Amino acid sequence: MVSRLFLKLLIIACLVEGISTLVLFCVAMPMKYLAGRPEWVTVVGTLHGVLFLLVVAMFLVGKVLVPLTGRLTVLGLVGAVLPLVPFYVDVLLLRVLRGLPADVPAENAP
Repeated sequence: MVSRLFLKLLIIACLVEGISTLVLFCVAMPMKYLAGRPEWVTVVGTLHGVLFLLVVAMFLVGKVLVPLTGRLTVLGLVGAVLPLVPFYVDVLLLRVLRGLPADVPAENAP
């Protein structure tokens, strides 16, 4: 049950981190260089940095808790650095989530 919840949170974290990368590159950086508004990069870059650290930490914890394969862990760590890769990693994480047994409600537990 804990591993399913953790995987769901990891998928959400990867999705949000991937979106933050796109916002940083496609919105904040053009605002800095084309519109002379560097505060956009300061704000979005800080949020992206926090999300990046969260995703890296979650993949390292997930290696033990779920457990994630070494390949998926490395892809997740690389995906936290490269744009668009987190979305591919999310697909792989969804496949892992679907392969785990479903949560058993407390009243039906043995």
